[in-house]
Amino acid sequence: MTRTTPHPKPPRAYQDMDLPRLAKLLDAFSVLGPCRDLGPLGATLFKVLREEVAVDRLALWFGAPDEGLEVTQWAATLAPDGMLTPVPPTPGWVTHTQNLQEDLWSMADSGAKACANPVPLEVRCEYPDLVLLPLRTPERLVGGLSLASRRPGAFQAAGPAYLVYLARFLASIALRILRLRQMDALNLRLTQERDHQRLLLEINNELVEHREPRDLFQAISTTLRRHFQYDGMMLILAQDGEASAQIRYIDFPTGRGLMQENQFLTVTDGPSMRAMELRRPLVFTRADLDAFPAPIPQVLIHGEGLLSLCVLPLVSRSRAMGTLNFGSRQEGAFTEETLALLSSVAAQVAIALDNTFAYQEIQTLRDQLAEEKLYLQEEMEKDFGMEIVGRSPALQQVLRQVETVAPSDANVLLLGETGTGKGLIARAIHQLSARKARSFVQINCASIPMGLVESELFGYEKGAFTGALTQKMGRLELAHQGTLFLDEIGDLPLELQPKLLRAIQEREFERLGSPRTQKVDLRLIAATNCDLAAMVADRTFRADLFYRLNVFPIHVPALRDRPEDIPVLVRFFTQKFAQSMRRPIEVIPTRAMEALQAWHWPGNIRELENVIERSVILSKGRELQVPVSELQDREGALSAAPGPLATLEQAERDHILKALDEAKGKVGGKDGAAARLGMKRTTLQSRMAKLGLATRESVS
Repeated sequence: MTRTTPHPKPPRAYQDMDLPRLAKLLDAFSVLGPCRDLGPLGATLFKVLREEVAVDRLALWFGAPDEGLEVTQWAATLAPDGMLTPVPPTPGWVTHTQNLQEDLWSMADSGAKACANPVPLEVRCEYPDLVLLPLRTPERLVGGLSLASRRPGAFQAAGPAYLVYLARFLASIALRILRLRQMDALNLRLTQERDHQRLLLEINNELVEHREPRDLFQAISTTLRRHFQYDGMMLILAQDGEASAQIRYIDFPTGRGLMQENQFLTVTDGPSMRAMELRRPLVFTRADLDAFPAPIPQVLIHGEGLLSLCVLPLVSRSRAMGTLNFGSRQEGAFTEETLALLSSVAAQVAIALDNTFAYQEIQTLRDQLAEEKLYLQEEMEKDFGMEIVGRSPALQQVLRQVETVAPSDANVLLLGETGTGKGLIARAIHQLSARKARSFVQINCASIPMGLVESELFGYEKGAFTGALTQKMGRLELAHQGTLFLDEIGDLPLELQPKLLRAIQEREFERLGSPRTQKVDLRLIAATNCDLAAMVADRTFRADLFYRLNVFPIHVPALRDRPEDIPVLVRFFTQKFAQSMRRPIEVIPTRAMEALQAWHWPGNIRELENVIERSVILSKGRELQVPVSELQDREGALSAAPGPLATLEQAERDHILKALDEAKGKVGGKDGAAARLGMKRTTLQSRMAKLGLATRESVS
């Protein structure tokens, strides 16, 4: 057998070095060890090398792109005054060093071998001797070293083994510096993540603590201002799905008032609408904002002076509810890191906002149910007697009209004298409509004081006026998806009629003290005993409201126009009250029935019902005791009643004339007309002039 002789290992670089030189180099590297940056490291290395090599220019690069550590460079040259001066690194030398296969590249060897020289001509002219040394560890390339000298052959004289050994020492230092950079970057990232999580926790605490949207918005803005620099923050909410948007809240302390809360956005393709459509955060520069149609550039750039705008869509359950906008008067205010953090904040805000709106909706529905329950309990305590009693042609004609209009959602105007049963007709329309499963809400415009009609009709917010201690829903909200019956509509104050007209036409209104517009879906039935057409002519009732109400008028006949229904009504009311009072009434005397039919009933069915109730109370046996004499007395009283009532102006005129007559025409003085009327002399004279009354002498 032949024995294979192993190949000898290549000699180590330091074997060519004498021990004093090696010890000196090791001592030098103990000085280089604490350096963490290229600048101090390069300057210290330059001093060490100048003791052994005539080096005039030194360049370093450290980096490991495959591990995410970017390449950093440093270069310096020895100035004529002996000072080390930083200079720009030579272009392309990093790439050339990365591509080297050998441990040392020399410009002198390159010229001798006629190889391509990557060193620029101006560098070659100034430095005739130049070497490149890759800094390698056993695992990877971690940097490069470039040495240049104005003395030819300087590095050959120093010895290539010395330079290679120097490069290996530097490689270990470079690796340590890169690991320290990695650790610093990791610590920085962990610190940032900790700060981000801390911010998100603060935001989450604010979300838990505040349920009111305005308080929540203000708390979020206060928290974010401690971590970010911005000038203004806005909450934009989508309206009608995502077709339009409205500025809900603004926190812009230095704003110039060009943007206001509850203001609708007029540009359908603005920054907020675009972010909601794309479902991703967007950052707009001044040029981007200037490209939008008017009035966006005029308001945001020229008006408020914003140069950067960050728009974050608020998306929850695949629905864009709006955007959270941040504006800054500095260019480039929103970096990618800031955008990522604000996006996390926006995601939390979107969930909280969705929950807040859901809570508000649930609270609103709960309040509405409570109000409806209370209202229905009050209504149930009233005995409406849904039966419409009668067989007269006039009543049958009304019922046919009810059957015709009930299935539609058209507005109905019930006309007729007081007490004719307009409320029953309104309820019959509701019961025959598609809204019969929802509330039938009625309000008597004449029975509520003038100052309270608006609050009863539209509701109010807490603190809207003195005494508004809680929020209250109006009758319009209670009637949502149901029917609203406005009785005595002719007594509705003139100043409230435009607001009611808007609610009917636009299906929207605002509570007292609230800027938020609420949608409402209802069917309106109005009733009156007044001549609305005459009131329109006298300008005491709005014509546009009259035309809106008078879509389908129904005239409810008076009881005197349907006398054939009086016996049926008498028997119905007798049975009703006898049963409730537990009276065994079975007989209605013919004389009493004739008297009841002969009476013309100015109070209509309501008057008849009251008479029958009184009769049942007076009856002791099985026969109904009708106080016929009272009807005769009423007729005598009505015949002796004075003529038509004088107007207020005529009554005031007559009253003043009577006072003047008693004072013998004297206006002022202790016994004058002014003293008798309890008013000042000048006030009385002013009233007399307005009423066209003559002076004292003329009156006399």
